[in-house]
Amino acid sequence: MSQIGALSLLPASSTLAENVSANVVEEKNHFVAGPYLQNIGTDEITIMWITHKNCFSWVEYGAGTYTSKREFGYTNGLIEANNRVNKIILTGLKPGTEHKYKIVSTEILGYKGSKVEFGETISSPMYGFKTPAENEDEFKLVIFNDIHDRPQIIPQLLYRHGYTGNKRDYDFVVFNGDCFDWVTSETQMVDHLIKPAVDIFAAEMPFILTQGNHECRGNFSREIPNYYAYPDDKYYYAFTRGPVRFVVLDSGEDKADDSVEYGGLSAFDRYREIQKKWLEKEIESPDFKKAPFRIVLIHISPYHSGDWHGTLHCREVFGPLLNKAKIDLQISGHTHRYATHDADATHNYPIVIGGGPLEGQRTLIKLHATQKELNLKMIRDDGEVVGKYTIPKKART
Repeated sequence: MSQIGALSLLPASSTLAENVSANVVEEKNHFVAGPYLQNIGTDEITIMWITHKNCFSWVEYGAGTYTSKREFGYTNGLIEANNRVNKIILTGLKPGTEHKYKIVSTEILGYKGSKVEFGETISSPMYGFKTPAENEDEFKLVIFNDIHDRPQIIPQLLYRHGYTGNKRDYDFVVFNGDCFDWVTSETQMVDHLIKPAVDIFAAEMPFILTQGNHECRGNFSREIPNYYAYPDDKYYYAFTRGPVRFVVLDSGEDKADDSVEYGGLSAFDRYREIQKKWLEKEIESPDFKKAPFRIVLIHISPYHSGDWHGTLHCREVFGPLLNKAKIDLQISGHTHRYATHDADATHNYPIVIGGGPLEGQRTLIKLHATQKELNLKMIRDDGEVVGKYTIPKKART
């Protein structure tokens, strides 16, 4: 039928566009992604999720099998609402305890003056997580790097090498940079990282996303902090888990700030100098000094990562401090060539660099930390162990 013929069948007061619009069924509210866990501590955790429509959302939770408590986000006296991306912090949790929770979101249809019109409420199944004990003796983690928009790598490596029998062989997961090529949309972040993580572990175990140089690129890159939880909203920070003090550094871009591709919108040299000042304080802190082990997570290694500007500047600002700090281990990515580098005249600690995204080069780094030693294995996608370290506890002076 011609367009003219089709139009002749419509009511006189109607247009083709109006008729098509009237027949489109509006998609109902649902959870786009989540829940996923972030920033777990002995007495707190951050729970995140994304809804299809703007909502007022909360978490119902409790220790053991009860969910008698309820928490929501708020800022300056206003409860967080009319938003899609939820980031709710539970505090005052009991260390070393199993907790149950579910997420709940009520659609906000609109406002009439001061009156809010609410719509349908949706809720998730019940999930659980365990807070670390205050004096946790040991833990396990796995580390990915350089996935580059290949989300299938997450289930492939975890299901092959992240289980002992039917049990997950890790307590949390690190994505050590370059999970994306260019960050262009929420859909990309959901489909290529958040949802694959949720499908396997992230509703019950937390993950960390460190910034790689490719997370700095793309029109949506500045939105990343809205979708993950970072202490003090910074990509560089430190935290203690069991016997390990982790220092997370942001290596930034690998190219110079005046590179034509960035349009004059980069200031990573200044940013790394700011981190240097923070690192100077961190390595003198009581939490750092008393930790049995000290591990640095950084996407671009200051050493063994070529001679791009970013590598050399990281070496200049971070290298002397990390040597002074006598760290036990650094774990990186970026080069797409898996390798281990023993301590030498330039760095007095071992460095592990994970592989790239192509089959035969992909790696999963597994770390088991106890009060006595660190055990690290880097496993290639075919199961071959391509790097290992056993690092005993040192006497601290």
